[in-house]
Amino acid sequence: MPATYEPSIQEDCLSALHRRTTGGAKLVFEIDPLHDPRWKAFVASHPDASIFHQVEWLEALKSCYGYMPTALTLAPPQSPLENGLVYCRVQSKLTGTRIVSLPFSDHCEPLINTPEDLNTFAAHLARSVEKNGWKYFELRPILHTPDDKNNFGVSQSYHLHRLDLRPSEQLLFKKFHKDCVQRKIRRGERSLRCEEGTSESLLQAFYKLMIKTRRRQGVPPQPLDWFRSVTARMGENAQVWVAFKGETPVSSIFTLTTKKTLVYKYGCSDSRFNNLGGTALLFWNAIQRSRTAGIEELDMGRSDIANAGLVTFKEHWGAERSSVKYWRYPYRAASSNPERLIRYVKNVISIAPDRALMLLGNLLYRHVG
Repeated sequence: MPATYEPSIQEDCLSALHRRTTGGAKLVFEIDPLHDPRWKAFVASHPDASIFHQVEWLEALKSCYGYMPTALTLAPPQSPLENGLVYCRVQSKLTGTRIVSLPFSDHCEPLINTPEDLNTFAAHLARSVEKNGWKYFELRPILHTPDDKNNFGVSQSYHLHRLDLRPSEQLLFKKFHKDCVQRKIRRGERSLRCEEGTSESLLQAFYKLMIKTRRRQGVPPQPLDWFRSVTARMGENAQVWVAFKGETPVSSIFTLTTKKTLVYKYGCSDSRFNNLGGTALLFWNAIQRSRTAGIEELDMGRSDIANAGLVTFKEHWGAERSSVKYWRYPYRAASSNPERLIRYVKNVISIAPDRALMLLGNLLYRHVG
């Protein structure tokens, strides 16, 4: 992968998309991360880059939801990228137009060298929001936060859990909660069989369980096309894990792999079989397989702070908790919640047939990201 590239005439002309920062000393360039080969090479080499920065994830967002990704950088055309902030513009007549870095992503770190880089990018996005009359822009960092706290508000706070997979398998298993994890794994090993892959049959089994789970939660499922888009673009780096009792799928998890990290993204189950330990067994299988492949960390994803059950589940595995805050500009937009659109249909979901739930998900999720 070359470190530089020759821009097209159109790209060269569009360098006028850059904006001067408040001090006037730096130029911000907007690039297309799907077609600028520098982005893929940059993400592969940056230590803070995650699965959500990768071109394949961005392509899935565009394919399923129509979100066009853009990246900001201080590197001019033909120069190697040394920093970047990627985002999508969500356009919706129902929830308003806004910039999100990134939709449907648990976190998305600004890939910067200094705090001044982030301040420069934030100033650029603030001007775009004000100039175009958009609702807000949102950042989802783990490490770096905006300096200007007066004009930014926190829209959501989450727990993020990560498990170090470098200890031996025996030491890892010993850290798991005896009743809530260890015994469930052993129970699952006695009564269930597991499969993993990205075949259509496994995706269908996963999605049927997703519909059941989302119904219990009072929200529609994400579009099936979303999961197909992710698996099609991620290849072997996306895996569907399904536990079966006989021929009946009882639980499933959806994972992504990048560099040295396994990411748990989605989970679902048939609550009638929760006592069989299917979810615990799937996690353990995924951990064992990943360790063999050299994976060093399990990112268990974000959890609502109020969701004590999910937080406790993750901590029973010995995962370490950290905090993730979603920052919005302007401050007044922090209380806006596009996900309320999903919650409005909660009363219908308990009685709606599966096909209706799928239709609701297809219609609504593109407005939520």
